[in-house]
Amino acid sequence: MKLDVYSSKGSKTKKSVDLDDAVFGIEPNDHAIYLDVKRFLAAQRQGTHDTLNRSLVSGSTRKIKKQKGTGTARAGSIKNPLFRGGGTVFGPEPRDYTQKLNGKLKKLARKSALSYKAKGEGITVVDSIKMDAPKTQDFLAVLEGLKLADKKTLTVLPSANEAIYRSCRNLPKHRVMVASDLSTYDIMNCSNLVFVDNAHEVIEGMLKA
Repeated sequence: MKLDVYSSKGSKTKKSVDLDDAVFGIEPNDHAIYLDVKRFLAAQRQGTHDTLNRSLVSGSTRKIKKQKGTGTARAGSIKNPLFRGGGTVFGPEPRDYTQKLNGKLKKLARKSALSYKAKGEGITVVDSIKMDAPKTQDFLAVLEGLKLADKKTLTVLPSANEAIYRSCRNLPKHRVMVASDLSTYDIMNCSNLVFVDNAHEVIEGMLKA
């Protein structure tokens, strides 16, 4: 797939790039995308939730009343879950929500997500974005030139750039990340991808390996 390359001011340049069909032109696998997105979201959960069961609740274990003859139900401890302040029954406990997928399936999911974006004309290639210092207005001007200021975009860089990253932090609809960190969730969670410089080549090298 061939795409025009734009300048940071939004005008077309004389250059173009060929996106590898092995990465950006496959038949998307919806189930692979679903599994990888579910894995990503599960990994965001801390799993630190906890409750006090009857062994952890503060209180005496002395039998609070005799077994028979009271006319009420038998009870052995003040920490009984039926009593106010007693332990919690079957409450959540700390756990790891990590889900494992094999490498081939994760690559298939990312290639499927990228293919959806390519088919939907949701990919824009920019030759470069040069910023000497962080400035939100300058970064927003680039997006306005590309007519993406009002859309949810993800700008993908070939390598880390602190000035561009910090310029984007205050823009709620826009994110910046390095190509090597790109996940299926990140691709699906935006309406447009903006590849800066040779970011697409980094992704191709990563997913074709």
